[in-house]
Amino acid sequence: MELGCYGNRAAKTPNIDRLAAAGIVFAEYFCTTATCSASRSVMFTGRHNHETGHYGHCHGYHHFTTFEDIKTAPAIFRENGYFTALVGKKHVGPQAVYPWEYEFAEGFNGNRDVQAISKKAGELFRDSQDRPFFLTIGFGDPHRDNTRKGFFNQDHPGIIRNEFEPYQLPIPSILPDLPETRLELAEYYQAVNRLDQGVGMVLEQLHQAKKTEETLIIFLSDNGIPFINSKTTMYDAGIHLPFIMKVPGRKSGIRNQNMISAVDVLPTFMDWAGIKNQLSGCRGRSLLPIAEKTAELTDWDHIFGSHTFHEITNCYPIRMLRTRKYKYSKNVLWKLDFPFAADLYASPTWEAIRLKNGKIGKRPITNYVRRPLEELYDIETDPDEVNNLAEQPEYRNILCQMRQTVDQWQEETDDPWLFRDGVSYRGVKRYIKEGLKLPDANDMLLQ
Repeated sequence: MELGCYGNRAAKTPNIDRLAAAGIVFAEYFCTTATCSASRSVMFTGRHNHETGHYGHCHGYHHFTTFEDIKTAPAIFRENGYFTALVGKKHVGPQAVYPWEYEFAEGFNGNRDVQAISKKAGELFRDSQDRPFFLTIGFGDPHRDNTRKGFFNQDHPGIIRNEFEPYQLPIPSILPDLPETRLELAEYYQAVNRLDQGVGMVLEQLHQAKKTEETLIIFLSDNGIPFINSKTTMYDAGIHLPFIMKVPGRKSGIRNQNMISAVDVLPTFMDWAGIKNQLSGCRGRSLLPIAEKTAELTDWDHIFGSHTFHEITNCYPIRMLRTRKYKYSKNVLWKLDFPFAADLYASPTWEAIRLKNGKIGKRPITNYVRRPLEELYDIETDPDEVNNLAEQPEYRNILCQMRQTVDQWQEETDDPWLFRDGVSYRGVKRYIKEGLKLPDANDMLLQ
């Protein structure tokens, strides 16, 4: 979390920090999959991507999109009289399922022009007039650009280029301290700062439109930093993200410690708008009743995660349960090598790790690429998630409890990747009534 309001002293994010001071900071927000397109689909549907068909990227030859019978935020709000608009990055589909009334998207690199994005947002604030609006703003930053080591850090209209000294930046413990890592992090911090300037411009446009005090604002991210050991993984570096909410009429400066996830985003907006009973199958809950709670509530003490694809060639289903103390991950197709996102594999950081270092932070490369069926970590004592407890006898009860909880959740959500004896339980369960018996094992048990 390269934001000042989350304790990063090297970050330059004064606008996001001001939003945090005026609102509520959720310290324990998690996306449910650390890949942008699938993650966004969860925010807009309140359901996990293995339920909706949006298993990975929707663009190009990847072509994972949301099923036509799934209700989404733009459809729901439009049906309820809201002016629905999208400015910037979209990365969900198809159009019929995500029917924003107005879209302003200039492509992958065009989304870095934060001044153009904020100006368009301002027009929409004013043009909505007396009609309520639901506006999604998707900044392209701080995603990597289409070069090996770039973050589209060039001169942009109205933007101050704040450059960072590579050797003055803190190195996240998930990464090695290598020259290549430092150079890329400096570029990344600059992109985060450009994002922050865009946030400030949008908030100023909202203020000028005199709608600040009647608008629910949520700032969040769809996945962790675009580096190895983070993006596309279920490690906390990839899924533990910023979430800031400003609710008119509520207290400011609150730091909420309850565990929430992307499935809670849409129910929160619907609750604010007074829209009820229009979201069947939703897995989330509104955050408004707990927004000002600073105590840890017992029924907000865990989240689930579901990752299946990034690119279409990156098939690696992971189902995860995260509590305050432990994390359990089931790597369904664990005999496969863990796949790399193309931009991460091409990065100088990964090249340096692969050729020089041999470790990804504290994790040996072999442990990153070749994973066991189950991983269990004590997050309190091992925040970098390198000491797998799944094979240790003293943790067997915890392992079994968390495994059972994940299996039950997969069955409840009709997950195609709940495997029994190497086949999908969903695919064969209709035969159980005819006498088919399945062993209680993920992998095929050969005699």
